[in-house]
Amino acid sequence: MTDRFDFIIVGSGAAGSVLADRLSEDGKHSVCVLEAGPMDTNPWIHMPAGFIKTLANPDVSWQFSTEPTEMTGGRRINTIQGRVLGGGTSINGLIYNRGQPDDLNNWAQRGNRGWGYDDCLPYYKRTERRVGVADDTRGTEGGMPVTDMDWFHPVSEAFIEGCVAQGIPRNPDYNNGNQAGVGYYQRIIQNNRRVSAARGRLHPAMARKNLEVRTNARATTLLFEGKRCVGLRYAASADGPRTEIRARREVIISAGTANTARLLQISGIGPAALLQKLGVAPVHILPGVGENFRDHYASRFIMRAKPGTVTLNELARGWRLGTQLVKWATGRPNILATAPSHVYVFWKSFEGLDQPDLQCVFTPGSYKPGKTYILDDYPGVSAGSWQHRPESTGFVRARSTNPWENPEIQPNYLSHEMDRRVHIAGLRMMRRLLNSPQLSQYLEGETLPGGDVQTDDEFLDFARNNGVTTYHLIGTAKMGPADDPMAVVDDRLRMHGMEGLRVVDASIMPAMTSANTMATTMMIAERAADFIRTELRAA
Repeated sequence: MTDRFDFIIVGSGAAGSVLADRLSEDGKHSVCVLEAGPMDTNPWIHMPAGFIKTLANPDVSWQFSTEPTEMTGGRRINTIQGRVLGGGTSINGLIYNRGQPDDLNNWAQRGNRGWGYDDCLPYYKRTERRVGVADDTRGTEGGMPVTDMDWFHPVSEAFIEGCVAQGIPRNPDYNNGNQAGVGYYQRIIQNNRRVSAARGRLHPAMARKNLEVRTNARATTLLFEGKRCVGLRYAASADGPRTEIRARREVIISAGTANTARLLQISGIGPAALLQKLGVAPVHILPGVGENFRDHYASRFIMRAKPGTVTLNELARGWRLGTQLVKWATGRPNILATAPSHVYVFWKSFEGLDQPDLQCVFTPGSYKPGKTYILDDYPGVSAGSWQHRPESTGFVRARSTNPWENPEIQPNYLSHEMDRRVHIAGLRMMRRLLNSPQLSQYLEGETLPGGDVQTDDEFLDFARNNGVTTYHLIGTAKMGPADDPMAVVDDRLRMHGMEGLRVVDASIMPAMTSANTMATTMMIAERAADFIRTELRAA
């Protein structure tokens, strides 16, 4: 017998957890959440510093990588995404960052009614529970606690002082609509533990009888009757049995930018040429599925600290690590309850810009080049930068109809001249900030890229060979009006030309935000829940 629910949600990340909470809270409608990964019982998930362990763990993450290009030195770049209850919010860098108001005003100007900043601000507020100083732009009653740093390093403070001395103002709250400046990041950490979307939203909702969560349930294909999506099949393994479930009202895809595109394509929705190549019978031709893909591309500096300066590299080893573990267990400030990036800088690549076009990060610790968050053996600090709104676009395409085969992911990093120009300007700015007089008492020299890198061509060559993703994947099911040939969903996130099918995750973003993607993805889910509930009342 086929199970039936009013709503089926594919994915339990930032969007899926919020949707499951909202759509089940009135008790009137049955909701089933499918998560391809396991429950979030891995202990490294809940210790903030545990992201170092979970990123490399295929048990809780999708080990994707990009296609090599000339602009990445022929390298494949690991593009890891969450595959566990909570999705990316269970393994990410814990940063809460909304971005600039003009990000959303730009979405509205593209024909997406009701998506300007003033329209979306109440939904940002609804998601968060700001712990600390807050004005009327911040929410105080949501399920996701947003807290301030409580562990500080003197080198971080010296970095901030150096930024201020060079004309970058200290900004106490970059999330209130005024992003420009320097300061400490806000995080989804409370009581020394990560608060993922699963922990903050989904777990409390799972006590409801009308909500069912199924883990280790990878969606394999959507089911259709004509132009209506009526359900899907899922499986726990490639050779395991397929289980079919049906949706009375809607199937909502919240699988993440890469997986959402892949699932739609292998189910028969996407560009005609790709469906033909895959050998999939077309259900609905939508050229934009998998296109418009963007990501932030970052390059990092590493500076060696002077002898006697104790950085995270030393604090995370030996007896010092034991001390930090005791502090973590007893609720005191410690390095294990910090985000990987401590200090932010939002600033301009060139004079005359109205708003920052760069995001920069600083950490009083450093990682080995080419390694995934493995600390250096010597005392050091690191700082990186990336362009807020890259012009370079790429694609995500299924390689076959096998749901266990990773998709082809091609961001085309730095392919646009503007991106190269802004990236180089960001690197030059970071070098100036790292060589401030305020830091000179702590740092003794640049180890990456090194003082011999001086010209634009040398900086670009360094970026090509050392840059990495920031895991901010967006755009493969972009929101736009019906007359936009590349739009996939309308401004209520319903799929163009289909019934019973909605996409709600970062893939609907028509353009990149000047931010990490988590906060805006949760806002999108809050808006979608309101759209759905309004439609239910009108039915």
